[in-house]
Amino acid sequence: MSLMQTQYLPHVQETRARLESDPVVRMLLDPGIAPGVMERFLIEWSARGAYMTEPVDGWIRGAGERCIALGQEKVGRQLITHAKHEAGHHLMTIQDARVLVDTWNKRHADVLDADALVAQAPTAAMREYRQVHDEAITGDLPLGQAAIEYEVGYLAVVLVPRILANVRAVLGQRTLDTLTFLKEHAEVDVGHTALNERMMEDLLRTHPEEGPRLAAYGTRGLDCYLRFLGDCMRAAQDTGRLSAAA
Repeated sequence: MSLMQTQYLPHVQETRARLESDPVVRMLLDPGIAPGVMERFLIEWSARGAYMTEPVDGWIRGAGERCIALGQEKVGRQLITHAKHEAGHHLMTIQDARVLVDTWNKRHADVLDADALVAQAPTAAMREYRQVHDEAITGDLPLGQAAIEYEVGYLAVVLVPRILANVRAVLGQRTLDTLTFLKEHAEVDVGHTALNERMMEDLLRTHPEEGPRLAAYGTRGLDCYLRFLGDCMRAAQDTGRLSAAA
């Protein structure tokens, strides 16, 4: 049995369980979700996702540099190399938002502005998501950043494919094909998750007592992301109510 299984995973299971029980998750997986709400949710997820995604390469590189400064040369170099693969991914979310908005505007009276949606003020969950990364990178356990990515990667690998399957059922293949960022990360995050797991396993071999602290970073990141999805759903539902009232 690995150290990740004994020293880390027991401390994240409660938060991971919300990938099944969270009301917003259950709504996104419900085949009876209103198509307009699903479509509007995807617009918010893509538009707001740029704020969540733009700093990722800098976070990973910063964690690597911090590891090197603390004498953890090998893992630091691994992180810096990995950071190069994440640069510019927020541009995919912006492009997805523009395509989704263009499709929406052709069929709905309430015309949306993709650039305005991308530029809207971040919610508390979005701001805290950035904050927890920054805390990990500047602290004495920079691999906490890898734990955050590990948990959000778990969401991408385990939950996102199920959401995409429901998108296809509710909105069709054409809409699914526009979600380039989500589709790619549901696939590539398998490898990224494996890398983060190896790095944390290596740390736990010499410092098994750090398992709970790593898990604390990971669960905070996952909690923020789940609350972020809730923010996107509330925006989608508010638009639906406004449209109905009009």
